[in-house]
Order: sequence, then structure tokens, then C-alpha cells
Amino acid sequence: MPKPGQHWLLLRGLCREAAHWGDFPSLLQAAFPASTVSTIDLPGTGQFYQENSPDSILEITHEVRRRALDAGLIAKPVTLLALSLGGMVAWEWMQRYPQDIAGGVLVNTSFANLSPFHQRLRWQSYPQFFSLLMARELYSRELAIIKLVSNRREADSETAAAWTAIQALRPISFANCCRQISAAARYRPSETKPETALLILNGRGDRLVDPACSYAIHKKWQIDIQSHPWAGHDLCLDDGYWVVNRLKDWADNRVDGLNRQII
Repeated sequence: MPKPGQHWLLLRGLCREAAHWGDFPSLLQAAFPASTVSTIDLPGTGQFYQENSPDSILEITHEVRRRALDAGLIAKPVTLLALSLGGMVAWEWMQRYPQDIAGGVLVNTSFANLSPFHQRLRWQSYPQFFSLLMARELYSRELAIIKLVSNRREADSETAAAWTAIQALRPISFANCCRQISAAARYRPSETKPETALLILNGRGDRLVDPACSYAIHKKWQIDIQSHPWAGHDLCLDDGYWVVNRLKDWADNRVDGLNRQII
């Protein structure tokens, strides 16, 4: 089985695109200098923003994989690093096309058959989350999103300016946001655990998705989990260095294809 960490492919989450990773791919590349680090957009986002997003995780997965094949991104097995909705796509990909995947890292994700909806989208965030989808003024909206998904405040203005520019260039439609929400809300994976190497990362300060959702996946399939003490939903934005250090520990400590227990 290929060792995880040799070829990375990054998947973002709900209503976000590859550019929202910011400088995290560069941090990951520095931590794995001999590896390739690639990103790909989900349907309806980024370079595909003018297309309709499917409203099921299975259809999204098929489309992402097709484009990854066309782009030559999975010529060798990749390690998927996937945030939130991207984690659902990663899980489905590992289930259906295990030959593509050397490992999977799920960041702040959730599954409908393991966690109730009020945990998968925390009830305290309902009013803010749905009002943000309808907001028209870009900078104020992006700044509010950052304050919801991130627990670091020192770079808010700079990040909001960058995210506003992304949205101005490649705006995700309200309809595509709704399709992605529908896909995520209904996703129930099979009972079978993927055979690839797996790791879960979550932030204990996540105010969008309850950290209990990650622990539910850990408990169900006994997958290694590492929890950041204060980071929010966008864990790679809040503490990218912590993430890459956890990834290095995980990749370096793989033994005979089995996960060590890391709590």
C-alpha cells in the first residue's frame, strides 16, 4: 500500500473554493518538500462557479474524481486532506475508488447517520449562517463568515479582503450553496470503513459544526483523532502549522498500514 503523504490533494468545504486555502498549501509543501501538493475545486465553486453543483455527495464525488483524472492529479495514489463537506466527498471517494487513495485526513466533518442535524450545523449559528447566504455586501459578508469559522482575529481584515476578491471573481451562487447544503445534510456513508490510512483532525472551538461530530466518526470506526484546543471550523486558517505538524507525525508513524492510537 502506498505511504500517505507523498502526493496531497486538498478539498475545501461548503461554498468555498481552492483559493480559500490561502497560504496553507505552501505550508504543507514546506513540511513535505518531496511531495506534490495540489488542490481541486468542487462543482459549482472556483473555476467551475458557473456550473450547477450536484445535490448529492455521490454525484459531487464522481465529478471531482473525473476532473482529477483529466488533470492528471491521481496518476499516483493521493492523500486527501478534506475540510467539512470536502470530508464527505473524501470518504465517498475512498469507498468507491480505493485504488486512487493512499490516505485520508478528515477535518471538522460530519455524517448524517452518526450525528444529529443540530450538531452538524450548531443551532446557535442558524440565524447568522442563513442570513449570510442572503447578504449582498461582499466585504461585510466575508468578514462575518470569517468570524464564524475562525477563532483568530489578528488577520481578519486581510483575510476578508482576500476572500472578498475571490467572491468578486468567482461568485458561488445562492442556488449552488443550497445544493451543497442539501448534499451534506443527506449524506449517510456505508457502514464499511475505508481500507486506507485515516486521520481525523478537529477544532474544539468549532462554532459551526460541533466537535462531537468528529468524535462520533472516531468512535464508530476507531480512527485516530487529534483535537486542537481552541481552533474553529477553518482549522487550517486558524493554525496551519499545528495541522502540518500533526500530518507529519501521522505520516511518519505509519506502521504496516495500521493507525496508532493518537488521542
